[in-house]
Amino acid sequence: MTYNEATEYLFTSAPLFQNIGAGAYKEGLGNTEILDRHFGHPHTRYMTIHVAGTNGKGSISHTLAAILQSAGYRAGLYTSPHLVDFRERIRVNGEMIPEERVVNFVEEEHEFFEPLHPSFFELTTALALKYFQEAGVEIAVIETGLGGRLDCTNIITPILSVITNISFDHVQFLGDTLTAIAMEKAGIIKRGVPVVIGETGGMKDVRQVFEEKARETMSPILFADELHHAPIESQLKGLCQEKNTQTILTALDVLRGTDTSCPTTHTLHITENDIKNGFSHVCDLTGLKGRWQVLAHEPLTICDTGHNVGGWEYLSRQLEDTPGTLHIVIGMVGDKDVRKVVNLLPKRATYYFTQASVQRAMPAAHFAAIAREAGLNGTVYANVTEAYHAASRNATAGDTVFIGGSTFIVADMLESI
Repeated sequence: MTYNEATEYLFTSAPLFQNIGAGAYKEGLGNTEILDRHFGHPHTRYMTIHVAGTNGKGSISHTLAAILQSAGYRAGLYTSPHLVDFRERIRVNGEMIPEERVVNFVEEEHEFFEPLHPSFFELTTALALKYFQEAGVEIAVIETGLGGRLDCTNIITPILSVITNISFDHVQFLGDTLTAIAMEKAGIIKRGVPVVIGETGGMKDVRQVFEEKARETMSPILFADELHHAPIESQLKGLCQEKNTQTILTALDVLRGTDTSCPTTHTLHITENDIKNGFSHVCDLTGLKGRWQVLAHEPLTICDTGHNVGGWEYLSRQLEDTPGTLHIVIGMVGDKDVRKVVNLLPKRATYYFTQASVQRAMPAAHFAAIAREAGLNGTVYANVTEAYHAASRNATAGDTVFIGGSTFIVADMLESI
């Protein structure tokens, strides 16, 4: 079996959420617990940090991993979705899991897991946790896939839980109120394990959800948006990174034992230089892509994976400050709150409506019709490559081209280049 055959098997035999959405979602931890027993509970052999939240999970997870690497720890990193290569999801010290390990996993274990009919994410999580043990990882940063309470990563008992923020996303699974979504995310809080909340947006009822869960589990809790840390230069750009930075620095206060109000039983040796190096080289150290990523300078060409209301509240403000005429290559998936996102999009831009190469993609013509109702003008293109080439032809050296709206639009763009 080749690597391509192995990944195709995973994508087609187990439902892949990024392709089909709700049909791939499996509620509950039953399969995960069976797989975990089969592999000998590998996550108990190393420390973990668990990261949940609506937005910012990826940036925060990658930056924490980069800092841990800088501090000399052998660090695992598990994130989703991937943009180009499945192996992006599972890294050790920035290096993707080898192709042959993915092949071996499918060849050696398919007879065991096929009767379970697991989801793609359940299988991938089992592979990640097992591979981290095999690779001698000392500490792994584990990002939830969806929600928290019933997410299959929630079998771990971390040394720190981080919940970045709460916004509307995946409401069909997590609830249609912010407090309901907060309750699902709060499900990663474990007994006695400290938790850092990135931001509550000033919403008392959301804050109360986290406080009540922390009291129930006797978990020390910190709210990063109530603390102050000096700014730090990061390789990641974008307005949203200011909030992410405060969350990361608060998490580091706990991990380093410097905030005695939120004690931890596992103090890590991380210096100020380690922190600076991790922030300033996060993309180089971990391979992170798609976060206000500059692809070219003339015209300025940027892609970003922000894909929901919370993400676009930052992106729209940032795009207003870009130079020249703004050309936006955009598409979304059908299970997002498209109309609310459209209302946030810059009115001054020329739009190139398109769709990603996943089944969940909203047809470009449908998306364009919704956008036009909101006063946005543009042309429909069959795929991301065609839309991008049209935008590039129309843009002058002093203009800005932006590609986004969906993680999968960015994935198609990066794959095409």
